Amino acid sequence: MFALLSVSDKSGIVEFAQGLRECGYEILSTSGTLKILEENGIEVQDIASYTGAKEMFDGRVKTLNPKIAGGILYRRNLASHQKDAQENGIQPIDLLCVNLYPFKQTIQRTNDFEEIVENIDIGGPSMIRAGAKNFESVLVVTNPNDYQRILQKLKNKENTLELRREMMIKAYEHTAGYDCLIANYMNERFNEGFGEYAFITGKKVMDTRYGENPHQKGALYAQGEFFLKDFQILKGEPSFNNFTDIDSAIKIASQFKNSVCIIKHGNPCGFALKDTPLLSYISALSCDSLSAFGGVVAVNAKVDLQLAQKIGEIFVEVLVAPSFTQEALEYLSSKKKLKLFSLPSDSSYFELPSAKESFKSILGGFLLQESDSVSDEEMQEAKKMGDYEASESQKRDMEIAYKIVALTKSNCVAYVKDGALVGIGMGMTSRVDASRNAMLKAKDMGLDLKGCVLASEAFFPFKDSIELAVSMGVSAIIQPGGSIRDDEVIECANSHKIPIYFTFKRHFLH
Repeated sequence: MFALLSVSDKSGIVEFAQGLRECGYEILSTSGTLKILEENGIEVQDIASYTGAKEMFDGRVKTLNPKIAGGILYRRNLASHQKDAQENGIQPIDLLCVNLYPFKQTIQRTNDFEEIVENIDIGGPSMIRAGAKNFESVLVVTNPNDYQRILQKLKNKENTLELRREMMIKAYEHTAGYDCLIANYMNERFNEGFGEYAFITGKKVMDTRYGENPHQKGALYAQGEFFLKDFQILKGEPSFNNFTDIDSAIKIASQFKNSVCIIKHGNPCGFALKDTPLLSYISALSCDSLSAFGGVVAVNAKVDLQLAQKIGEIFVEVLVAPSFTQEALEYLSSKKKLKLFSLPSDSSYFELPSAKESFKSILGGFLLQESDSVSDEEMQEAKKMGDYEASESQKRDMEIAYKIVALTKSNCVAYVKDGALVGIGMGMTSRVDASRNAMLKAKDMGLDLKGCVLASEAFFPFKDSIELAVSMGVSAIIQPGGSIRDDEVIECANSHKIPIYFTFKRHFLH
């Protein structure tokens, strides 16, 4: 009874091999795995001596041999296959433990194309796919996390068809993800990321209770390590909608240290940047305390007891922060419906992964694009278009407002005063409607807009938006520009002695 072990990730392989020997398996192995097993006193046979063919071409050819492929693939229940195996001296290989060359780690470490190509596995995927194809007879193991479970099953004589089917699916997932990674990398390197095919892959992190609605199934899949290692569940079960709101909240909050962002149904209903996280939360809540009820709060700082107690005064469904003090955690744990999540980092502030591309699902396919982002340089390089210069405090508020609208559904306008969001209109069919909606919400909340700044994620097509802003007390405006009536818009701002700045970069978000 043969088991073939050939792994790039050597973690746990010695213990696994020892367990297999105790279960009666004879072990075949290739150079790197062979060496570590021999060094640990495990009886193992070199594949080269087993096949009678030495490794060739600097290890490019090791397992591509009929005695290996045949031993994995032949169907044990067919007389013709048994005859072929006997005539060619092929023994059955009933267990296969393989994981692949570290292509992902290589492209993260170097840009040397020759080294990258040499870390494309050939024999490994061939063996894995062969074993998976013949899962009725062959048990395929590709993940070190499964070693202990597999050994327990073997010791209990539970090498069942159901187990082999489960491992078969994992095997094809392993090779599919590997091939997708290689294809996407090559397209990124040679086709600017947009090749004939694009592949979206992710590792399942968890099922959600349901999708956006109870009649829909849902799950979270991770691209990269962010949700696998950085995101920590401290209390509660995150829902599908929680994750989408958390995404919106941390994207905005991460733009400024010590800031607080409040999200409801994917849209910001509060944001503030004050001297302390506590003052930021109080100001953010004042923007729209009605919508904040049952919302998602992201704090870009450590949450202490004082802030936790303030947040606990109303019902908040989700609170996410880089970290919490022990006292804050103990207090918040008493809030039965509150869900707590952390994103720990060395800096005590959010450290989010960068994304090179984003995609949107549509009927029959998906749209792929380079990811959008809003940089500090956009504000720093914004150009004064009118006759009036903004003050430093106005520029700071314009930066806050501009980053908020860039990360919020279009059409969007935001009003910021003294570091706090005081009005926002988003997802509207016209920019004037967005402005009016924000004005009405501010009025309902008793907020004074006089002296605030206004930001838009795209150009104002007509001067009517400027006139409306003036009537609300706006003191400065920032927008991308690009309308055929830009001159009219600038002149309107000049006539009211309002600074107006253009960034020349639109941030639609649909």
